[in-house]
Formats: sequence, C-alpha cells, structure tokens
Amino acid sequence: MEQDIISKKELLELTGLSYGQLYRWKRKNLIPEEWFIRKSTFTGQETFFPKNKILSRIDKIKNMKDDLSLDELAELLSPQAAETSLWKQEIIDRNIVSKMSLDFFIKYQGDMEIFAFDRILQLYILEKMLQTGEMSLDEGSILLQVLGDHYPKLGGNGGELIFIRKMGVSSFLLCSAPGEVYFESGIRVVTRLNLAACIEELKMKLN
Repeated sequence: MEQDIISKKELLELTGLSYGQLYRWKRKNLIPEEWFIRKSTFTGQETFFPKNKILSRIDKIKNMKDDLSLDELAELLSPQAAETSLWKQEIIDRNIVSKMSLDFFIKYQGDMEIFAFDRILQLYILEKMLQTGEMSLDEGSILLQVLGDHYPKLGGNGGELIFIRKMGVSSFLLCSAPGEVYFESGIRVVTRLNLAACIEELKMKLN
C-alpha cells in the first residue's frame, strides 16, 4: 500500500517553515535525504514527503531546537548508535527498562557492569516487545539471539525487525531497510518495529 505523502508546498504552508529552513535542516541531516521524494506531476517534477514522518520530525525539531544546537539534534535523530554507555544500575535508576527485562537479558546474554549503546538498544527492544503482551519470554530469548547475531550487520542504518508466527512457531527477521515484505499464506505478522524509530526513542530517554 502506498504511503500517505504531502507535497513540499503543502508542507511549508502547514508548518510555517520557509524553503530555506527546510533545506538547511536537510543539509544538517535533521531530515533524511530519502524523505525527499521526487515525482512527476502535470506541472512537472515536484517534491513530496512521507506525511506522518515529516510532520512528526518537524514538530520534534521545533520543540527541541531552543535547547539543543542543530548538530546536537542531528546526533539525537540519527539512526547511528550513540557514543553512550551506562552502568547496569543506571539502567534501572533512569527507568530505561524494567528490572525484569534486565534480569532476563543478563540470563541469556551474560552479566556485565557497563552496557554499550547497542546492548541498551537490545534491552529496550526486548522491553518494548514484552510490553505488547504478544511475545512470550521464550520468544524473547530468540529475539535476543537474532539481535545479538545480526544487528551489527545493519551497520547503523536503522532497518526493521519483523516478528512472525505460523502454527505456534515464532520467527524474527531483520531487514536492512523498512519496506514491503511478502510471506506465504498462514503466516501472521505479530509486530513490525522500525529500528531507526527505536534508536531515536532510546536516545530521547537517554538525553
């Protein structure tokens, strides 16, 4: 299904942004290049954007730009891992995840005193999936194995996690970029997680 898009003209009118401001934010990597979609129309080539994503991003930038520089905002909104690590106790004290999720993670991944950002992200995704009520603890152990084995291969480019189930058998897929994925009949897509959005949410919690 084609995503809902908004034209550049409509976007500028709706948000009150100027043309120059929009493209300055693009140069600063606050708005991803791939969100600028060129399409042919009866008036020629026009630029469109994924509507929900661009409106949400502009709202965030407007709300945060008085407290952070544009470079700091670009780092916060980037799908790249942050240069951040936390002590184990800090993760609980700062309410990044629940103690149950942390204990479960340690059971399957081993104990550690300091968690690098990628490990914190895996914890955060585990917590997010458990909170939906759609994933069991046994499935959580499979999730951690998939993330541990394959997430580094995405190279910090975001991607998508897909949780599927067929006849009681669960599987997790990691895709390098969100997009259309087609499955055989009988497979139920339980959850799809945009990893870039998860990274952004986690950075907000850590900030």
